[in-house]
Amino acid sequence: MSGYNEDAYREARQSAITLACPFERALLSQCVVCFKARKLLLAEREVISCTEERACQLCQTFHATLHDNARFALHVEPHQPWPFGKEIRAQCGGVQGLAEVLETQPGVQADVALLVNEGILKYGDLDHFPYSEIMRAVVHFEPRPRRS
Repeated sequence: MSGYNEDAYREARQSAITLACPFERALLSQCVVCFKARKLLLAEREVISCTEERACQLCQTFHATLHDNARFALHVEPHQPWPFGKEIRAQCGGVQGLAEVLETQPGVQADVALLVNEGILKYGDLDHFPYSEIMRAVVHFEPRPRRS
């Protein structure tokens, strides 16, 4: 049994983070970056906070739309919590898929907020992103193997 009080941790987390980053898992797994993200250490854990409200809102909308589109592709039941592995595939694969459709420079790590803004400039709205193409990257994304 864990020696941590999870309820106290959740309360401390809520008080420390004003803008929760929806791509926190992807950022912590280091498959993407975001220059609007700020890393905090809380109770011997790393957490990510956003530094700009507008960017956070756009990322939250993009994240929700990725989930809506990836449910079928990743075989996730509606109204069920997302398993960690599938969440990583949706977040990392979704951002990398957006980078591919925007034809960003190969080898450059994807910056979430920057890509979402570039996508809005190119497609006009988050609803007009080419999610069918982005979903290919979600389906084909392979998380790094577990350490043994």
